[in-house]
Amino acid sequence: MKQSAVMFDLPADTNEVIVRLFAAAAIGACIGLDREVRRKPAGMRTHALVALGSALVTLVVVRFDPKGPHIDAISRAVQGIIAGVGFLGGGAILKAEHEMVSGLTTAASIWLVASLGIACGVGQWVAALIALAFALIILIVGGPVEGFVHRLSSRRKLPPDVEKTS
Repeated sequence: MKQSAVMFDLPADTNEVIVRLFAAAAIGACIGLDREVRRKPAGMRTHALVALGSALVTLVVVRFDPKGPHIDAISRAVQGIIAGVGFLGGGAILKAEHEMVSGLTTAASIWLVASLGIACGVGQWVAALIALAFALIILIVGGPVEGFVHRLSSRRKLPPDVEKTS
């Protein structure tokens, strides 16, 4: 009696599942690395896991019915992911003394990686990669641009909510 080297057969599209989940985790990790370098509370692992979880839920719903995906089910899954991630992002937002609020960018990046995970879960590679590129540009270049604008506005010696009148 000859024993098979493989104890079970994997579905034919297993590679597609692996690629979608890996892409989501990698894209989330890219955004998370920026947050990690800036020593923000949610870093690479958090962002990678949020993207991976979002992709997994979306992928399971898309593949649930062998006859084809149900748009209503996918829509409900996406709504649930976005709402649930909102709570996670809300935990990153802190209000400090003098009405200063911090953590908004981290909360937004958590929401974004959930969306990127959804895009990977449904196989929207181009949209996910373009959004990743835009997000990295915003996160990397946005800080210096904001600093420049703040320096310019402080030279005017006007409160930020008062317009100059002629």
